[in-house]
Amino acid sequence: MNVATTTTMNTLPAEHREQLLPIARQVSFPQGARLFLEGQTAGNFWIVRTGTVTLDMHVPGRRSPVIETLGHGQLVGLSWLFPPYEWQLGAEAMSPVRAYEFDADAVRGLCRADPRLDAAVAHWVAQVLSHRLHAARTRLLDLFGPYGSAGPR
Repeated sequence: MNVATTTTMNTLPAEHREQLLPIARQVSFPQGARLFLEGQTAGNFWIVRTGTVTLDMHVPGRRSPVIETLGHGQLVGLSWLFPPYEWQLGAEAMSPVRAYEFDADAVRGLCRADPRLDAAVAHWVAQVLSHRLHAARTRLLDLFGPYGSAGPR
């Protein structure tokens, strides 16, 4: 399976993308801008149109390691869908970024009103979450595990 396919907005069926896009607003971030910090309230999420965003994890006493780099069509932010709605990672624009920004409350409201949209969004985010969990595990093993520990068991 192609990783890019499982982590982009295109994974969401077209009819559901069409329901969400009218509530999106176009935003931009300069290189180096923080989109969010780990532990902050997750009130928005983004779909990258151009540029790259890195996801990082706070590690006490060390520089925050980059867990994954996201680009065109990819979802930035997962924590908006699940209580307590707090970011589990941080995100930074590594280049100038243009994105669609979505208000989490508005999307959750649309999902409550349409069970099919709710199921599609939950499935989409679960796919991305599964991929991100694997990426985080692999990256942390690369950084902190014994040599060769990141390979499959």
